[in-house]
Amino acid sequence: MKKIRVTIWNEYRHEKRSEQVRAIYPEGIHKTIGAFLSECEDLEITYATLDDPDQGMPDEVLNNTDVLIWWGHTAHGEVDDALVERIRQRVYAGKMGFVPVHSGHHSKPFKQILGTTGNLSWGQDQKEIIWNLNPSHPIAAGIPDHFILDVEEMYGEPFYIPTPDEIIFGGWFEHGNMMRAGCTWRRGAGKIFYFQPGHERCPSFHNPYVQQIIKNGVHWAAPADFGYEIPGGCIHIKEPIV
Repeated sequence: MKKIRVTIWNEYRHEKRSEQVRAIYPEGIHKTIGAFLSECEDLEITYATLDDPDQGMPDEVLNNTDVLIWWGHTAHGEVDDALVERIRQRVYAGKMGFVPVHSGHHSKPFKQILGTTGNLSWGQDQKEIIWNLNPSHPIAAGIPDHFILDVEEMYGEPFYIPTPDEIIFGGWFEHGNMMRAGCTWRRGAGKIFYFQPGHERCPSFHNPYVQQIIKNGVHWAAPADFGYEIPGGCIHIKEPIV
């Protein structure tokens, strides 16, 4: 079985500083995500954090990653711009899928890959209903028409992103805000899936439907088996193709 190599990148600052966060994610958000992804026999998991050498993403790791999951929040500005560009190039070349979650909407890779500010409305923690808007999509497999998160940080519209190729999930919060909670894009030959739940003070990554969506998203975003190398730039055709 050919395995999908998944690297889970986590800023990993809140869990070190806050007992409240550490109580929910004692080994870090990345290890919680990795634990349920490890239930899939076809996934190979690697962990990376901001304070690791090379910010967890030396070329050896990046070049052996098929899908990159990204969680960041308060230290987006510390991520090295050169690393961000290498990530963008690998996604555009179709060598790696990108799955930012929750506050990853403001990460440098998300903004660079999609060409956006990633800005949105946000507010206090409250109940959220996740609605399945596209039940035939592979990322929605096994997900009911809706499910409830008892508490999640409010993210709401307007969400300043390029028009998604697909909107799979919508979020409704108890104070009335709405959010395009699960969206996909294609950039170059690569695939991107953004999923909104996952605030550090909320146990959303322990929810079985959230876990299933992330599993589905990883499988959807995995690179295709190309029959030829996808170039990083334009191709100069010197002779007629006949």
